[in-house]
Amino acid sequence: MNTGASAVGSYVRADEDGLNAGGRDVALVGLVGRGIALSRTPFMHEQEGARLGLRYVYRRLDTDTMRAPAPDFAEILSAAEITGFAGLNVTYPYKREALAHLDSLSASADNVGAVNTIVLRDGRRSGHNTDCWGFAESFRRNMADAPREAVMLLGAGGAGGAVAQALIDCGVKRLFVHDIMEGSAEALVARLNDRVGAGTAEVAPDPARVIDAVDGLVNASPVGMAKLPGAPLPLSLLSDRLWVADIIYFPIETELLRAARERGCRTLSGSGMAVFQAARAFELFTGIKPDPERMKASFDAFVA
Repeated sequence: MNTGASAVGSYVRADEDGLNAGGRDVALVGLVGRGIALSRTPFMHEQEGARLGLRYVYRRLDTDTMRAPAPDFAEILSAAEITGFAGLNVTYPYKREALAHLDSLSASADNVGAVNTIVLRDGRRSGHNTDCWGFAESFRRNMADAPREAVMLLGAGGAGGAVAQALIDCGVKRLFVHDIMEGSAEALVARLNDRVGAGTAEVAPDPARVIDAVDGLVNASPVGMAKLPGAPLPLSLLSDRLWVADIIYFPIETELLRAARERGCRTLSGSGMAVFQAARAFELFTGIKPDPERMKASFDAFVA
């Protein structure tokens, strides 16, 4: 086993906990990311697996908690293959880095330019993006009547690319993209305009300059996570004419959402996206359709 596999081994051994006991179908999967100790994804997956009669084990592979120096993504992926994983979910900051280590991409992952789900099967690595559908499904169910002529997207990383496509799929006509790394915003805008039509997306170097032109805004940056507290734009820009969504779900109510609620904005938390993306990933890992409503109940019942 290489150095990376050795470093990750204690987190990912397929034979621990007697996975093959009881004669039930086995699924060993994991989540790769930084600062994911509060993630509800493992609990959702394991609870649904148990209800479906699977021996389903879901590991957190948190590079913030691994012995220094932490292995890089390529080493973690190789270790997961060696130790019998059926697949991995991928979160911040690896959704784009993962692209370079895969054998194939689904249409959704190719369109978005990022992966959050990797299936390991028959010696091949296939990348998928369930974030896009997850956000779109949450938005359709909870914000169906929200105005969406123009929307501001905060964050142009891997998650931002998925949310951008989902917003356009949900009928947004004009999308303003802001990122502290302006080159990332420019790249996403160019990608969107090339795919869906010139003028659909525009870089917003300063949110204050476009806030009056939009109906709502979505935070797809990591700012607001438990490990990255704060808000992705000046909260003084919020007013009750806006709707505000955040894809972060730990904490459920971010500083942005709390301020928006206090100002009378309609809000959408990241819980719906988390549930629906997980449901689709579960099906990719196992070939079995889960029940999203049961997974939501597990999500809501989670205690860290």
